[in-house]
Order: sequence, then C-alpha cells, then structure tokens
Amino acid sequence: MAVESDAEKTEPASQKRIDQAREEGDVPRSRELATFAVLMAAGAGLWISGGGIMKSLNTAMVSGLALTREQVYNPDVLLRRVGSDIADVLITCLPVAFAVMIVALAAPLMIGGFLFSAKSFMPNFNKLNPARGLANMVSKNSLVELLKAIAKTIVVGAVAYLVVMSQKDAVLGLAVESVGMGSAHVMKLLGSAFLFIVGGLGFIAAIDAPYQIWHYADKMKMTRQEMIQEHKESDGNPQMKGKIRQMQREMSRRRMMGNVPTADVVVTNPTHYAVALKYADGQGGAPRVVAKGADEVAAKIREIAKENGVAMLEAPALARALHQHTEIDDEIPEQLYAAVAEVLAYVFQLRSYKKAGGRYPDRPTKLAVPRELDPHDPLFKSKFSKTSSTDKPDTNNGDTP
Repeated sequence: MAVESDAEKTEPASQKRIDQAREEGDVPRSRELATFAVLMAAGAGLWISGGGIMKSLNTAMVSGLALTREQVYNPDVLLRRVGSDIADVLITCLPVAFAVMIVALAAPLMIGGFLFSAKSFMPNFNKLNPARGLANMVSKNSLVELLKAIAKTIVVGAVAYLVVMSQKDAVLGLAVESVGMGSAHVMKLLGSAFLFIVGGLGFIAAIDAPYQIWHYADKMKMTRQEMIQEHKESDGNPQMKGKIRQMQREMSRRRMMGNVPTADVVVTNPTHYAVALKYADGQGGAPRVVAKGADEVAAKIREIAKENGVAMLEAPALARALHQHTEIDDEIPEQLYAAVAEVLAYVFQLRSYKKAGGRYPDRPTKLAVPRELDPHDPLFKSKFSKTSSTDKPDTNNGDTP
C-alpha cells in the first residue's frame, strides 16, 4: 500500500514543473471559449455592419449584371469592373474581418496567457505511436470531449429549433416583401438566430473553461517521490549539503584555533569549557573572544595555548558565562567587564614578573560574575525556565563561531 500511495499524484505541481511545462508549450486552453468568443465577435460585427455589407453586395450584384457594350466586347474593362466591385465588398467586410481576427488571436490567451515555445514546432514521433493513439481514444479526456460534442449538438439543435419556431411567421412573411426589405429582414433574422445559437455555445464554454483549468492542475500533479527528487535537484542532496556544512565547521574550527596563539589569556572551567580572550590595547573597545569551545574543543584550545605559552586561568563561573553569552569576535558583555579586567590585570602582572622578576602576582579567586549569567547557577536556571523555547540560549560545542 505504501508503494501505491507513493505512486499516486497527490501533490500540487511545483512552480518549477509548471515553468517546464510552459517551456514545452503545455498550458491550459479552452477551445470552446475561443470558439464562442470568435463566433460572438463575428455575429456582433454582422449585426452592426450587416446593412452596409448587404448594400455593398447588392451594388456589386447590380453592377455585375448591368453590362455595357464596351465591357461585353473588351475583357480588360470587364475585369477591371469586376475587380473594383470585389474590392468594394472586401473593404466593407474588412472591419468585421479585422475584429474577428483580433478576437481569434486574443481569445486563447484568456486562459493560460501568452506563450511562444519553439519546442512545440519540434517533431514528436510519440504521436505516431498506434498504442498511444488507442490509449488516448479510451482515455478520460476523450470521454469528456465526446460528452462536450453531444452537449453542443443538443444545445445548438434546441436553440436553433426554438429560434426558428419563434420566427416562423416572419420567415413565411419574407415571400411578400420587396427585395430590399426582404434582404434587410433576412439579415436581421439570421443575425438574431446566430447570436442566440452562439449564446447557447457560451453555456458550454462557461463549463469548459473552469474544467480545463482544473484538468490541467490535476494533470500537473506530482507524486511524493517526484517532489522529493525535485527538492534534491533544486536544493542539493542533503548528504552532500551535510558534508559541506561539516567542511565549513572544520574550516571555522581551524581558523578559530589559529587565533588561540594570539590570545592574552584562556579562561577555563577547567575541563569542560575554554574561552580565549584578547585585548587590543590602544584600539579602544572591550576585550574580544577569539576562540571558545566545550569538551574536546576546549581541550584542543588548552593544548594550543600551552604550546604557545598563552596564560591560562581557572575561573569556572567566568568561563561558563563567557561561553554562554558570547560568540567568536564578540566583545565581552558589559556585566563581565570587572571580572575580565581583574583577569587581564593578573595576566599583565604575570608577564611583567616573568620579564623583570619581583613579587609574584596574586591569582584572582573571587571574580565578580553575576549569578544570572552563570548557566550552573540556580538563579540563571529559574530565569531561563520562564523564557520560551525560541529564546533558549545557545549550548553548542563551539564547533561554529
């Protein structure tokens, strides 16, 4: 069952899949809506300019039947006369033809928008596959097209029958009208019948347009496996991204370890935490954290500091507070200024003692570390328990600066 569910297209199409389909010329289209719009434009054009068209046709017919002696015996004159009559008729029909052409070009764009794809012109030999053709003949889409054809036949037939029956007396009365009046009346009857029938097709188009949008969205749906694969292709393989992050952490750790020899002092827990501090005298600002870590990283910091003669001081509360509330290259918090100043004073006195001798400096033992900054202090824990999970302090191992 799990395999079957994975193969079902239950996920909506991603934007990437839709864009790929558009590149291949696959967008939702409603032929019924386009047909309705074109026929409606043609009917409206005939309704508006039908009188002028009939007048132009009548003039051309009279001109074609009334021949002069010169036209009878001179074919060139006759051809020019016929060409002039045809040109007059075409000019009269030109506005209607132009309107129909504009609507024919714009109607398909009402669903799917404008699209030009060169891939649509490429030959697709899969369309010549007989098996695929037979499958399309018995597909759900073929059934829908059959139902639409039946519905159009019923609607058009019913509307045509109602229109003819409602105008039966007018049609029979054409026999007693003059040619001019009869011609105008015929155009009016044909125009009204045309518009009613096209209005019936509008009912089909109103159903087909939403269906085509839904059918396209359903056709473009993806399986869960396709979604996962697409995310892998777009965002990269998670395993590869994990390796990249690991490499970045290693590079950051190496850079951090390279800063340890430049530190003034390394404050330790003594075993769990180690924070290296550097004070740039004369440049202003507070001392900065150049390296920090916990457990194995802390041990590596202590090892490098020992190898390079960097002073180390065991101050558990201060080490925990610095590790908890600072990041690499951050200045120390203002609440720890006094404690760090006392540590740096001890370090500088120790350097002076090693160079010039004298009295050995006293190691600071009671540093002024606020209780609310020490992660092991009950006051910090009670304060932290009132905060939300999103405000949880960082407790990483110092792998990333």
